[in-house]
Amino acid sequence: MAKSHALFLLLLLLLVDACRPSHQQDQNKISSNDLAALAAVKDSLTDIPGSNFFSTWDFTSPDPCSAFSGITCSLNRVTILTLGTGVSSSRGLAGFLSPSVSNLTELTQLVLYPGLVTGPIPPQLGLLSNLRVLSLTNNRLKGPIPSSLSSLPNLHTLDLSYNQLTGTVPPGLFTGLTRLKVMILASNQLSGELPRIVSAEILHLDLKDNSLTGTLPLRLPSTIRYLSASKNMMWGPLNGLQSLSELGFLDLSMNQFSGPIPSSLLRPPLSSLFLQRNNLSGGVPTSLPSSSLMYGEGSIVDLSHNLLTGELSPVLAAVETLFLNNNRLTGRVPEEYVKNMYGGSTKTLYLQHNYITGFPLEAGLGLPDTVSLCLTYNCMVPSVGFKGCPAASDGEQLSRPESQCVVFNHGRSIP
Repeated sequence: MAKSHALFLLLLLLLVDACRPSHQQDQNKISSNDLAALAAVKDSLTDIPGSNFFSTWDFTSPDPCSAFSGITCSLNRVTILTLGTGVSSSRGLAGFLSPSVSNLTELTQLVLYPGLVTGPIPPQLGLLSNLRVLSLTNNRLKGPIPSSLSSLPNLHTLDLSYNQLTGTVPPGLFTGLTRLKVMILASNQLSGELPRIVSAEILHLDLKDNSLTGTLPLRLPSTIRYLSASKNMMWGPLNGLQSLSELGFLDLSMNQFSGPIPSSLLRPPLSSLFLQRNNLSGGVPTSLPSSSLMYGEGSIVDLSHNLLTGELSPVLAAVETLFLNNNRLTGRVPEEYVKNMYGGSTKTLYLQHNYITGFPLEAGLGLPDTVSLCLTYNCMVPSVGFKGCPAASDGEQLSRPESQCVVFNHGRSIP
């Protein structure tokens, strides 16, 4: 009896000891290496006045994993580090990104919210072999994109947009990251050319608003659904795009691309197409790849401010928002465009600043209030005047001078 009583007391003492709060036990909820790395991160960054992100980072806390804002732990290791609150009223963080972040070796996500963080991207981030998401957007990061990022075998999302990064894009980002699906490098100061082949199976590639030069890659992944390289200095033909059957958004506007528009780009699944302000020439393709496909609600095509010539085909008649202005289009507009405006599927049609000679509006029948139609400065007198034109058209001539129209319309004058 005495033996069982003693055993009971021993078990009770062990249970009480296990439940007793212990500073040493609680500190074991995060590894000492990770705690040191977090301390270095805090030393390199500071809250901008109005932000209080680091107010919870008390290193005397018994449980940093629960107490520190922006961190998530698993098995005593930091797996997610989110720096900043992301709240619109918060001004974010300032300082620089410490290379010690790379000591958080179990990190799967590193996110830096918008702020005033400057300095280079630490090349040591390439050591984070478990990293799946790297987002350092909307700060003032400078210098090149480290080529070491091409060594991240599990990287799924890379977003370095809206910084002040310079230099070329490391080729390994396009070829060495087999799991990469999203790459956003927009609004930096990146230069140089893109590689000839992009082998990573990317779904979303955004390179807009940089200083990239050269031609489009000869081969892009068939998986890509979103591609933007607008506001660069790229040139050459629109090659490498014909086989992109999954593409739903394409923006190559404000470059120096030339040559004809591939007919494969004028297909309804590609419902957002922006090719404006280039040097594209030739005519608008005359047929869709499949006659059973139709543009639908929300579709937008902008081919304005190019060098397109010839008569307009009906191929774009069902596009909801269509910009063909500031080209060299001639002849009469097909009736399909008018029918779709009256039917409600086309809501915006800009044809101003061409050499068009006729638009078959039904006499005495006004356009729906939801439609914006601009026909000014063509080789005809538009019956709709300036009503549907952008504000910048105010003060323009209603029609082109007849001397210009005779040249482009084979001697035919303004009707």
